[in-house]
Amino acid sequence: MKNSLGSSTKLILLHPYIQKQGSSNRFWALAFVSFLTLASLLTVIYTRESKITASVVTASTITSSSTPPLSKAVAMALVHYASNSNNTEHMSYTDMKYIADVLQKCSQPCNLLVFGLTHETRLWKALNHNGRTVFIDENRYYAAYIEEKYPEIEAYDVQYTTKLSEMKELIAGVKEQVRNECRPVQNLLFSECKLGLNDLPNQFYEVEWDVILVDGPRGYWPEAPGRMSAIFTASVLARSKKGGNPKTHVFVHDFNQQVDRITSDEFLCKENLVKSKDMLGHFVLERMDANSFQFCRNHNSTMANSSS
Repeated sequence: MKNSLGSSTKLILLHPYIQKQGSSNRFWALAFVSFLTLASLLTVIYTRESKITASVVTASTITSSSTPPLSKAVAMALVHYASNSNNTEHMSYTDMKYIADVLQKCSQPCNLLVFGLTHETRLWKALNHNGRTVFIDENRYYAAYIEEKYPEIEAYDVQYTTKLSEMKELIAGVKEQVRNECRPVQNLLFSECKLGLNDLPNQFYEVEWDVILVDGPRGYWPEAPGRMSAIFTASVLARSKKGGNPKTHVFVHDFNQQVDRITSDEFLCKENLVKSKDMLGHFVLERMDANSFQFCRNHNSTMANSSS
């Protein structure tokens, strides 16, 4: 019987498990692929969030901790190459080095305000790499061009309404309004003083500026805006600080120009003059009481001695 069955007939039994095994394998394969896909997606999301968190932590660390400034050697190398440019309008090596030395000593993070986009723009930004550097320029198109070409540069444009030929009248107007719109201590955002700049972004007036460089706007012919507004604004910002270092370093480039020297004497004051050499004037102003209505303690106006 066994031989007959084995030789002529083969009986095949299909267990229900065998019939379902193919679909079961496909199910587990699909589940495994789905698991891998989900794991990859979660990995990507986690990595992205980690990078964002790391960036925020890094920025916070740089802002809150005392990060050392550029080494003296690097700073001097930057000044050297900037001063050896083929651009004939660049600042002298002596003036650049003097400003760089002050920036090296500035408490970190240092807030640097520069009036004028010049050949040295990227130098000042590099020297103050751990701090905030803001540039103010009269040419809105050039300011936009610089920001587009160098995204790390923070620049704003301002419309000056002054004329170089009106210097005496403008200074006289400040003296008339020194207890009102042209006070030495105030928030210029709300001021109507003709020499005050009040159309910059609101947060600009809340920054405690440590160093201010006046190297603009233009001022070499009667209809040019001159630097009276920039110098006056620098003096008010320095005296109106509410926190941070009570002292502010103010540099005036082209200090050899008569208008710049007269305006500096009126608002930055001779008693605050630290050094004057060649084309650079260096003043150190201290924070003043809100009820102060006098720019200079010992003031003898130089306007009377200037040519009419």
